[in-house]
Amino acid sequence: MKIVIATNNKKKLAEIQAIMQDERIELISLDRFPGIKDIPETGTTFRENAVIKAKAVYSKTGFPAIADDSGIALDQLDGRPGVYSARYAGKDADDRKNNAKLQEELSAFPEPHTGRYICAAVFYDGARLIASEGKLEGRILTAPRGNNGFGYDPYFLPDGYTITTAEMDPAEKNRISHRYHAFQSLKEKIVNEILTK
Repeated sequence: MKIVIATNNKKKLAEIQAIMQDERIELISLDRFPGIKDIPETGTTFRENAVIKAKAVYSKTGFPAIADDSGIALDQLDGRPGVYSARYAGKDADDRKNNAKLQEELSAFPEPHTGRYICAAVFYDGARLIASEGKLEGRILTAPRGNNGFGYDPYFLPDGYTITTAEMDPAEKNRISHRYHAFQSLKEKIVNEILTK
């Protein structure tokens, strides 16, 4: 089965490709469809945004699509940045600016700054919508560590670990990440509900 991955983020694309490997699934990169630009994320939840993206990519390509929306939700900030994680410091903000804003807001609170990465992953083929969610619990540190990953990874210390997700090699991160849990579950559902029937 051919499935388009609904993202232009190269690092996210690599993570999803590694997780979704299966001989019955051929993943197609969104860059094979140059007319598709960023799809506005107008939902109020991670799942809503993932559904919006999957349906838009299916509509524009005619291929089944998988999409996700993910971010970090911090307890002391009542779940923020949440669905605004990628644009927390503004529409055109980069990782550095988003992390700076997060650190500024967290500085008003005592440590630990607990929270979780959350990922909602969705498959859509015009008839079926299949969804999964994954979480990774941890806390935000006050200083960055590591050069791998992206987003909030240099500051995120998963529960039970002494290294941040940016200090992990990609294979190790993929085994524990919120995205791994969401897409592994999604892959199993696609295989069980579609490919083995």
